[in-house]
Amino acid sequence: MVIASKITLLLANLGYTVNGIFSCGEEAVQHARDFEVDIILLDINLKGKLDGIGTAMQAQTFTNALVIYLTDNSDEATFNRAKSTRPVGFITKPFSELDLQSSIEKALCKKAEYHPKIDPPIRSAETQQFILGDRIFIKCRDKLIKIMISDVLYIEADRNYSRIFTTGKEFLLSITLKSMEEKLPGNIFVRIHRSYCINITQIEEVGDSFVVIGGKPIPMSAGLKENLFQRLQTI
Repeated sequence: MVIASKITLLLANLGYTVNGIFSCGEEAVQHARDFEVDIILLDINLKGKLDGIGTAMQAQTFTNALVIYLTDNSDEATFNRAKSTRPVGFITKPFSELDLQSSIEKALCKKAEYHPKIDPPIRSAETQQFILGDRIFIKCRDKLIKIMISDVLYIEADRNYSRIFTTGKEFLLSITLKSMEEKLPGNIFVRIHRSYCINITQIEEVGDSFVVIGGKPIPMSAGLKENLFQRLQTI
């Protein structure tokens, strides 16, 4: 907490706002869920059940906040595990104000470069979706919008709605994820979490408890992992 307080003061002097300091990963994850943040600065060696890397993995399932690690650990296994969360930087302790400033500014540059603004979701107030062969037509007011099935990255449950994500586009449909899943080709789409159905041809990485699609880590339930692996072998 002494180091965290020092960092808070340094960041405030640089014009940044720190909206939370936490000594355990579980609290940090909950805060990131409740409040919009741009950057999460994490010590790899956090106390509690979640270390810094585990904290980043959980937070990345619902936020696009960038991760910067503080570390004094040069262990190769730890470093490789940290890299799986795609951090935008590592700050080695002890660090200077210049080190901190440089890392934050580089992170913000990368955020602008690799996380372009996504257009607001296209909303369909009706439950009419037509799946014809290799495409989906969504009725939105008085027109039909076409989505190629191969372009769908993943679908996320949002209560009684479903959010379809493609590269740079998001579509909000008034249909449950279960109903949506039943309409999609089973050789391509698989449920890996109660809230996520993914296009297995779009998978970039597979971790112990997540997959990465479109640069976004998506949580994977332990009970559904084996089914995913079986499906991957049939591609």
